[in-house]
Amino acid sequence: MPNNEQTADPGVRVDGRSWTIQRRVLGALLLRELLTRYGRNNIGFLWLFVEPMLFTLVITAFWTATRQIHGSNIPIVAFAVTGYSSLLLWRNLPSRCIGALKANIALLFHRQVSILDVYIARIFLEMVGATTSLVVLSMVFTLMGWMPAPEDVLEVIFGWTLLAWFGTGLAMTVGGLSEKFDVFGRLWPPFSYIMFPLSGVAFIADALPPNFREIVLWLPQLNALEIMREGWFGSLMRAHYDLGYLCICNLLLTFSGLSLIRQIGLDAREE
Repeated sequence: MPNNEQTADPGVRVDGRSWTIQRRVLGALLLRELLTRYGRNNIGFLWLFVEPMLFTLVITAFWTATRQIHGSNIPIVAFAVTGYSSLLLWRNLPSRCIGALKANIALLFHRQVSILDVYIARIFLEMVGATTSLVVLSMVFTLMGWMPAPEDVLEVIFGWTLLAWFGTGLAMTVGGLSEKFDVFGRLWPPFSYIMFPLSGVAFIADALPPNFREIVLWLPQLNALEIMREGWFGSLMRAHYDLGYLCICNLLLTFSGLSLIRQIGLDAREE
């Protein structure tokens, strides 16, 4: 009987070892990213969680100090934590994917490492950092009595998951475009700042004039944040979102990101 490992195409993963190999590749890439980004000094990889928590704490403290201009029944601490945590999720994912391939190009000489693996590693790290920041701060502030517990935990998780999906698709698309067009990597930071005040970080959609509300709800991240906040503050706010539109946008971004990554891989082979 011929051995499958000897007769199979060397570019194809065979047998039941595919998941084991993939897991080891991703694990190695995650460890490499942690060491490259944070090193071994001070608290090391814990900065992955501490950094977004510090940013969120600063914004929360500022908004709490100016709560007299908040003008809403929604608790200001919970409003700030949910808003700024969502910003970290969808804005940091694309930023980390810009130039990711160039920084890891040497790793592609290993047959088991793919371009998609490089992006997944960076996306996963940012997602874990933002999620941990949200969970830890929410638990601490809730125990301290500074913010209420979510009214519907499952809806909060659902909204956060949709926002993470949006950020993942956007990250792969932005990362792929930045590899094909260098100028795009320079345009993303200012473009993200333009979207920042419209993304729902500092407002709820119901507080906007109806005509302006219809415009800003074209931003998928605002729809996801409205779902998340509805789960948290359900009885204190009226949420506005279109779940079907959000899912379609996420699917299109995911498809475009994967297509761009595939094109980059084909271009790399030709070179």
